[in-house]
Amino acid sequence: MLVILTSFAELLSIGAALPFLLALTAPDKIFDNPNIEPIIQYFGFTNPQQIILPITFAFGLAAILAGGMRLFLLKVNTKFSFATGADLSINIYRRTLYQPYLVHCSRNSSEVIDGIYNKTSATIAIITNLLTLLSSSFMLILILIGLLYVEPTIAIGSFLGFAFVYGIYILLTRKQLSINSVSIAQDSTRVIKYLQEGLGGIRDVLIDGTQEIYCRFYRDADVQLRRAQGSSLFISASPRYVMEALGMFLIAVLALFLAEQKDGISNAIPILGIVVLSAQRLLPILQQIYSSFVAIKTNQIALQDILILLDQSLPCYVNQPSISPALLFENSIGLNKISFRYGPENPWIFRDLSLTIKKGSRVGFIGTTGSGKSTLIDIIMGLLQPTSGFFEVDGRPLTLNNQRNWQNLIAHVPQTIFLSDTTIAENIAFGVPKHKIDLSKVRLAAQQAHLSQTIEGWDRQYQTIVGERGIRLSGGQRQRIGIARALYKRAEIIVLDEATSALDDEMERNVMHTIEGLNDKLTILIIAHRISTLNGCTQIIEVGDFGIKKIECKMDLG
Repeated sequence: MLVILTSFAELLSIGAALPFLLALTAPDKIFDNPNIEPIIQYFGFTNPQQIILPITFAFGLAAILAGGMRLFLLKVNTKFSFATGADLSINIYRRTLYQPYLVHCSRNSSEVIDGIYNKTSATIAIITNLLTLLSSSFMLILILIGLLYVEPTIAIGSFLGFAFVYGIYILLTRKQLSINSVSIAQDSTRVIKYLQEGLGGIRDVLIDGTQEIYCRFYRDADVQLRRAQGSSLFISASPRYVMEALGMFLIAVLALFLAEQKDGISNAIPILGIVVLSAQRLLPILQQIYSSFVAIKTNQIALQDILILLDQSLPCYVNQPSISPALLFENSIGLNKISFRYGPENPWIFRDLSLTIKKGSRVGFIGTTGSGKSTLIDIIMGLLQPTSGFFEVDGRPLTLNNQRNWQNLIAHVPQTIFLSDTTIAENIAFGVPKHKIDLSKVRLAAQQAHLSQTIEGWDRQYQTIVGERGIRLSGGQRQRIGIARALYKRAEIIVLDEATSALDDEMERNVMHTIEGLNDKLTILIIAHRISTLNGCTQIIEVGDFGIKKIECKMDLG
C-alpha cells in the first residue's frame, strides 16, 4: 500500500508541473480551459494572473508530498530489510548451536561465522534491493502512464531508448556478475578463515615468525574479494553517467524540434519542462531498478549459502516448554555393543564395545593417542551417536528425545578450557545470566578447586576480567576455573578430560582428593596420561584395538 501511495504521489508531482509551467508562460490557456472553469468560479478568480500563486503553491505541495512519501518508504524498506536480516542471523546462529557435535566436527567454523555475519548482510542487500526494484517498477509504470497522456510519442521513444541501453548493459555484464557473486561468497569465507587462524594461533605465529605467510594468505583472499565487490559496484553505477548524457542530448534534440513548430518556444517550454521533470524522475528510477538487479545478481550465491544454513534442522526438544526430569541416573550406565566411526569413509574407532559403569564409581580411561578415549567419553556424554549399538542409562536407551535430560546431569572439564572475556565469577558460573549468579556457590566451587586463595588475593577478586580466552591467567589457573565451573554446576557426573594436565603434582593431588571426596554418589570419569592422576579410581579402563583392552578393578563398589 505504501508503494502504491508513493507512486501516486510521484505521479501527482509530475502532473502538477504542467499547469505550473503553463501558468508561468501562458496563464490565459489555463484560465480559459473549460475543465478548470468550475474551480476558477469557486475561488472567485477574475483574471489569469490570480491563478499563478495557488498553482505554484499546489505544485510545491505536491513536490513536498512526493518527497516525504519517498523518504517514508525508504525508512520502512530499510527498517524491514535490516529487521529481516537480524531475524535470519539469529535463526542461523540458533540452528547452528543446536547441531549435533558430529556436524561441528565436519565443517570449518569460518563458514558458519561468515554465513551468520557477512552473508546475512548480503541477504539484507538482496531484500532491500528487491523492495526497491518492486517499488521503482511500480513508479516507473505510473510515470510512463502519465507521460503517455501528455506526450505519447516522446514517452514511448524515451522509454525504449533508455531501456535499450540498460538491456545492453545487462547482457554485457551478466557473466561478470555471476563470476563476482561466486568470488564474493567464497573469498569472504577465506578472509574470515585466515583472520581466525592467524589471530587464534598468535603465539605460534609469533614464535615461528609466520606473520608474512598469514598476511599473504589474507591479502590474496581480501584482494580478490574487494576486486569482485568493486567490479560489481562499477557495473551497478556506470550506466547512470551514460544515461544522463543521453538524456541531455535527447532533451536538446526535442527542444530544437519543438522550437520549429507553430508558436515556437512558448509551446515548447511547458512540454520541455514536463519532459525534463519526468526524466529527472524516470532516470533515477531506471537506475535504481538496474542497480537493484545488479545487487541481487551479485549476492545470489551468498543467498544460496544462507538458505543451506537456514535449512539446518532443530532437535525435537527445542520447542518443548521445559525439560522434564524423565531420565534418572540411579544405578548404572552401559554401552551395549557400541560401534562407531565418524563417516562411511572413515575407519572404525570401536566395534561391538560393551561396558558398564556404576553410579558413584571413579573410572579412569587410559590408552595410546588415537585409541578412542575422548570419542568414547563423547558417546557417553551424548555428543556423538553410536553408528550401531546402544548407550543406556539404567537400562533405558539414550535417544534424541531424552539426550538433553542426560546432558543436564553432566559437567565436563576439557584439557583446553574455554574462557569468555568476562569476570572470574561469570566464567565459573558459565552460561548463567549475570543477575542469577550465586556468589556463595562461586566461592565454594573456587575453594574446592583450590583457587579461592589466589583469586581473593587480587584487587577485584571474583570481578577480575580474565581476558580473551583467559590470556591473563596461567594454564593452571585456567584449568582450575574449568574444574570450579564443573563443581558449580553440581552435576551427578563429572568428566575430566586431561583436566589436570597443566597442574603440578601437588596441586593435582589436592584437587583430585577434593573432587573424590565430594559425594559418594558422584560419578567421576577421568581421561589421563599420568597414572598418578588415576590413583583414586575404582576402575582403570585401557582403550584400544577397536574396544576395551583391559579393565583393572581397584575396589568393588557393589
